Amino acid sequence: MQPLLHVALLCCLATVFAVPTVTVKWCVISELELLKCQDLAKRSPVFSCVQKSNTLACIVAIKAGEADAITLKGGDIYTAGLNNYDLAPIIAEEYTGANADTCIFSVAVAKQGTGFGLKDLRGKKSCHTGLGDPEGWNLPIGTLLSHNVINWAGVDNEPLLKAVSEFFSASCVPGAQGYPNLCQLCKDCTASSTNDYYSNAGAFKCLAEDAGQVAFMNPTKIPAFQKNNYELLCQDNTRQSVDNYKNCNLGREPAHAVVTRKDGQLTELIWTSLTTVRGFNLFSSEQYGGKDLMFSDATSVLRQVPAGTDSFLYLGAEYMSKIYSLLRDSPSQDSNPTIKWCAVGHAEVAKCDVWSGNTITDTGNTAVECQSAPTVEDCFKKIMRQEADAMAVDGGQVYTAGKCGLVPVMAEQYEEAKCGSPGVATSSYYSVAVIKKGSGVTWGNLKGKKSCHTGMSRTAGWNIPMGLIHKETNNCDFTQFFSSGCAPGAELTSPFCSQCKGSGKTVGDDAKCKASADELYYGYAGAFRCLVEDAGDVAFIKHTIVGENTNGHGPPEWASGLRSEDFELICPGNNNPVPITDYESCNLALVPAHAVITRPESQEKVIRVLLDQQAKFGTNGNDDKFRMFQSENGKNLLFKDSTKCLQAVGANSFETFLGPNYMTAMNSLRICSALTPDLEKSCTFQTCKD
Repeated sequence: MQPLLHVALLCCLATVFAVPTVTVKWCVISELELLKCQDLAKRSPVFSCVQKSNTLACIVAIKAGEADAITLKGGDIYTAGLNNYDLAPIIAEEYTGANADTCIFSVAVAKQGTGFGLKDLRGKKSCHTGLGDPEGWNLPIGTLLSHNVINWAGVDNEPLLKAVSEFFSASCVPGAQGYPNLCQLCKDCTASSTNDYYSNAGAFKCLAEDAGQVAFMNPTKIPAFQKNNYELLCQDNTRQSVDNYKNCNLGREPAHAVVTRKDGQLTELIWTSLTTVRGFNLFSSEQYGGKDLMFSDATSVLRQVPAGTDSFLYLGAEYMSKIYSLLRDSPSQDSNPTIKWCAVGHAEVAKCDVWSGNTITDTGNTAVECQSAPTVEDCFKKIMRQEADAMAVDGGQVYTAGKCGLVPVMAEQYEEAKCGSPGVATSSYYSVAVIKKGSGVTWGNLKGKKSCHTGMSRTAGWNIPMGLIHKETNNCDFTQFFSSGCAPGAELTSPFCSQCKGSGKTVGDDAKCKASADELYYGYAGAFRCLVEDAGDVAFIKHTIVGENTNGHGPPEWASGLRSEDFELICPGNNNPVPITDYESCNLALVPAHAVITRPESQEKVIRVLLDQQAKFGTNGNDDKFRMFQSENGKNLLFKDSTKCLQAVGANSFETFLGPNYMTAMNSLRICSALTPDLEKSCTFQTCKD
């Protein structure tokens, strides 16, 4: 009896464990999706199905816990990420091989020889794939709005459709009934196959038959044998060949993604459950008589999104700018005279508040409004979400910002003679390695020493020296090279935080190793102070810093009595230290100046406001109440103190601004993926970005 009882007990246990106690409740929005989901649940009982009438209803259900997951496209990912739902993308579809271009690009196509550019479209006749389509409406109209080609004051003033109908002389926008001008070119204005000009094929046909002069569509849908007769209209108002759509487009719809609540355990359950499904094709809908059910049929594999990536980071700054343009509920931000400046740390916030206070006009408006964030990366996020507009950062941070779709617009100029000369080369400086004279430290015996850095991912203090060391050692683990150090922004448990000083408080100091002015060893002067106070054997800084903090120039509390001749430079290929004045022959690299970064659509406004501000508060400003390039309670707050003026950079991209040598160094250093900032990982993850 006992063996039989034992067997019976095992059978019961097997039955219990065969049915998962936790399920993933998948939300579906059609009967066909429900059929597919139910088949999946039979194969993998961890899944169950919840049917709702539409994607918004699913988003609400997931927020409430009635469902757990759904796959969404770009516009719906945006909605899911809004504060009232607070969902996040956790898994992305990936399209490879022949399906690589299923990330939807949007382009403006015109016949060769027609002569006009994207900014000359007013009064032209337009062909669109359909109202609300990413390639035929959202991305192109968002682009025209963000560049102010279409002037629209927002929904409080007039409906967007009305503004578009008045911009084009005639259009075919399938689905835009109610605005005759938007349906004038259509043979049938419905968003259905009965309309010859509906979808990508229809928009192209509308252009080919000369009904319209420009078509907004997916470039991969242009017939191959017709390509040579057409050109693309680029955002810089030039034209390029149809095959060059990856460089000349109006934006791209990111890969579809699975979204859920911000819950680490639920995220892992969904990922594990999907990747362990056996005997069921998640990416096929044919047998159910539908298309793209639950997942896109073109999907080849699923990829886990980096932790901490929210909807806004997933979609990217460029895509978000198009969405914001379409949803504008107030007058154009470009017409608002205020820019929101992002400050990091108490000292920067204090200086920014003084700046803002001095810009108040008689009407009570301010030219500068201050926003704050705990780190530079958090400031980037605020700028991407339009919660802030701009900040000045170093080259390494320009690189990360660029990877997230932000752009450099003004550079700090450190030579006053060049301030009044338009078109001069962007200012630059030397990255150097400084030691105490007589310490015996050389570039050849650096291994095992203690190091002082301006901050993680900063140009002179990290990217350049660590890039050179990586090139020599081929080892991404720099804790095996330096024994310890201070690199603000590193993990608190890292040896690169052990030598950091914090704010100097004896109790309750949470500033230790923070990448902000609250950490006394942060930035150029901070890294030099780290060397002065023997927290490190070498400091990686800018070539002017020693002179700016010695011979009576430095703050008295730590630099009084310091002499510049007590410090030397070391560099690769030179075993003998040299005077700090020999930086032109002994340096680690010539690197670009710090730059002001912003969103692409805010460039003109930020430049306009900053030029006005430096005329008042710059080095030669006409208002003595405040100085932009001086720091009373710290060093290099908001801008470097050595700045003489800000100059528009004229570069079209962060790659152009940084230059090929710096880009090569950064791309090489990014081989060490553990050193890539989390924000950059989120921004560069998206599979349909180059």
